[in-house]
Amino acid sequence: MKIRAGYEISYECPQPTPMILMLSVHPSRAADLATPDRLQLSPVVPAEPYRDGFGNICHVVHAPAGKITLSTDFLINDPGAPDDVAPEAKQHALEKLPVETLVYLLGSRYCETDRFIQLAWSKFGTITKGWPLVQAICDYVHERMQFGYAHASPTKTAWQAHEERRGVCRDFAHLAITLCRCMNVPSRYCTGYLGDIGVPPDPEPMDFSAWFEVYLGDRWYTFDARHNIPRIGRILMARGRDATDVAISTSFGPCTLAGFKVMTDEVPPAAATAMR
Repeated sequence: MKIRAGYEISYECPQPTPMILMLSVHPSRAADLATPDRLQLSPVVPAEPYRDGFGNICHVVHAPAGKITLSTDFLINDPGAPDDVAPEAKQHALEKLPVETLVYLLGSRYCETDRFIQLAWSKFGTITKGWPLVQAICDYVHERMQFGYAHASPTKTAWQAHEERRGVCRDFAHLAITLCRCMNVPSRYCTGYLGDIGVPPDPEPMDFSAWFEVYLGDRWYTFDARHNIPRIGRILMARGRDATDVAISTSFGPCTLAGFKVMTDEVPPAAATAMR
């Protein structure tokens, strides 16, 4: 299947403002692109690309005073299969984990493992390690939390989300990640596109979404505590410890979000051919 995806995001800057943007499709999906994923800026200003320490594609721009609009529109090939499910996937003992996964066991800005250790072990300590444990954590987060865009806060931590019992997809991901780390399962935050493909349309439309990955067996697996079912059509943009590492934009000065549109839709074969 092919998916058409893209965005148009605008900011108002009262003064020239440096920004780091993390809006590109992740390098792991580059071979799937049917048309280029090109960052367009209006007004046109230079955008210097680089790879961050997690392998994500970033751009440095110097936004002028006034309004700047960021956009892209591309086609990407997708297998059209739901997220992998592997109930037999095993959990490694700490000393057997690949060293590059160990950073995803530590606390981070939004994932305060120190506050959750006792709660996590009291709730999940007797559950079979590996896939059943991670699924139990997802079930707990999914059942405890209420989703709503009105509950979004850029400073909300996993602990605050747990106590408030509400949030957006990033809060579901942060809470599940924190509990997994407490139970010695390496867990990393993911952000990208997720449309309503293969599911009934959501009354609160999807655009950019957050989910997470855990290391079990010999690979990373996708989990999504907000939806809590395998989904079709994820397009990864970035991975990191938590939302701090994968913010779509980081401004080094005051600026205000002035417009935000995201699309991610399955394209009929005939239409996809015409768009090439």
